[in-house]
Amino acid sequence: MNIKTLLAASAIALSLPLAAQAQGLVRGAERGAQDGADAAGPLGAIVGGAVGAATGTVGGILGVDDRPRFRQYVTRERHSSYAYDGDVRVGATLPGSGVTYYDVPSEYNARGARYTIVNDRPVLVDRSRRIVEVID
Repeated sequence: MNIKTLLAASAIALSLPLAAQAQGLVRGAERGAQDGADAAGPLGAIVGGAVGAATGTVGGILGVDDRPRFRQYVTRERHSSYAYDGDVRVGATLPGSGVTYYDVPSEYNARGARYTIVNDRPVLVDRSRRIVEVID
């Protein structure tokens, strides 16, 4: 991995809207660090984590290829939707009661995330009930 690649990835990440960055930052950093460590040891993990965080923001928690499949999965499950008065957006925190949360199947690699349906839109939430990705 050369410095030009690192700089280019950082520039892309900085140019994305903050909400998009929040969705994939952690997953990208984790994958990049692991790939970098596998390839080049501790220093590779540092560089890979930074690049992975930058590029991971593009796809969100779910990868670009997983989003349509996950949306189909949620549609097949036929869970009821929670009527929410606020904006359904990344960063919004859902109430502690009245909302039913479901585990994301392991095949989607969304560790630590659950999902629910809000205003007929599937969303991924973290353990604090904060929306981390809206699946459109």
